Parts: sequence; structure tokens; C-alpha cells
Amino acid sequence: MIDQIVRDFLTRQTAGVLATTRSGGGVRQSVVYFALDGDRLLISTEPGRAKTKDVTRTGRASLCVMGGAPPYPSVTLEGPARIRTTGIGADTAELWSRMGGRPVEPMSDADLAAMNRVILEITIERVYGASYLDQGETT
Repeated sequence: MIDQIVRDFLTRQTAGVLATTRSGGGVRQSVVYFALDGDRLLISTEPGRAKTKDVTRTGRASLCVMGGAPPYPSVTLEGPARIRTTGIGADTAELWSRMGGRPVEPMSDADLAAMNRVILEITIERVYGASYLDQGETT
């Protein structure tokens, strides 16, 4: 589903702008850290956040990822989304490792629940708006 050039770009980036739909139909955006796992995007968040409630209600989300240097390569990915509360230790560790730049050991679901953490997962069904991905940007 995801071209190798897009996959390579996503593995070099750590943050993007998540878009969800508010209950009134408007768009909500927030900057998030993410990890790519196969054809899934993984985002660690809190269960009480508005983006979590939006995904629970609509079952969809999108993520736009942009490089940090000219010509500012970018790509947008979207698809069905869900909030996971179980089996999230390895995914959370991967995300936190990317955020901190060093390995993090997986935690139990109980420990993550006590820390008020869940995983927002997007299954990528559409990739669009890819621009300048072949420019060798590494930021």
C-alpha cells in the first residue's frame, strides 16, 4: 500500500499533524509524535484528549508529515482509526524510543493505564499529497 519512498520518508520523521473531526463537523489538528508499523500509524495519547474522543466517535483520522528543511517534503495519510488500551506496551515503547532517541523498554498495559496512556492507531488506506520526497531530505 505504501510506496517505499514514502515509507523511507516516514521513518526519518518523528512528528506530524493529526487531523480528526470535531463533534460539530469541524476539523481538529494537533502536533503528535508517531511511529510507522507496517501499514499502521501509531500515536501515544491520553484517553481524555479531544482527539481520542473524536476517533472513538468517527473511527477516522489523518496525519500530515512534513520534513523540516527546504523544499519541505510532505505526505498525508488517512484511514480508519481506533483507540487501543490493551497490547500497547511494545507500540508505546517504539514511540517513546523515537521521541527520546534512545531505546525504551516496553511496559505492561496496567502500568500504561496508570500513566493514563492509550494508542491511537490509524490503518493507512490512502496516501496522497506526496511532494519532494525524493530530494534526500533528512530532517
